[in-house]
Amino acid sequence: MDFDELYNAYAKDVYRYVFSLCRNRHTAEDITSEAFLSALKSLDKFKGGCNIRVWLCQIAKNAFLNRAKKGKFSAEMPDELPSGENFEIRLLDKAQAFEIHKTLRLLDEPYKEVFSLRIFAELSFAEIGELFQKSESWARVTFHRAKNKIREVIENG
Repeated sequence: MDFDELYNAYAKDVYRYVFSLCRNRHTAEDITSEAFLSALKSLDKFKGGCNIRVWLCQIAKNAFLNRAKKGKFSAEMPDELPSGENFEIRLLDKAQAFEIHKTLRLLDEPYKEVFSLRIFAELSFAEIGELFQKSESWARVTFHRAKNKIREVIENG
C-alpha cells in the first residue's frame, strides 16, 4: 500500500480518534497530519504485527501526548462532532452532550480513553483491546464500566 492509499483509507479514522482526545477540530487536523508524516517516515518499519489502523492511532496518540506535555494546545468543547452518526449513544441535544463531555473529563483512565475510542473514534472492541495490548473482552468490560460511571454521575449530579 502506498502512502496515498494509506492516507485515503485511514485518515478519517485517525482524525476521529485524535478529535476524541483533544476535542478541537484544528488541533485534531494538525495532529492527524503530523501522525501521517511520522507514519510515512517509518512505514518500512511496520511489520504487520497489528492492525494498521491501530498502529496509526498509536502514532497519533504519541503525537497528541507530546503536544500535551509541551502545552501546545488546550482541549476545548467541540463546536461540532465528527461526521458519522453511528454513535452507540445518542447525543440528543447540546446540553446533554455537554453533560456527557463534562462527566467524561472526570473519569479516570482507561475509562475515559476507552469510552472516547468507542464512541467518538468508532473503533471496535478488538481494536481498542489491541491498542491497549489487552483483550477484546477487557475493552468491552472497560467500556461498559465507563458508561455506567457516566450514567451514575449524570443521574446523581
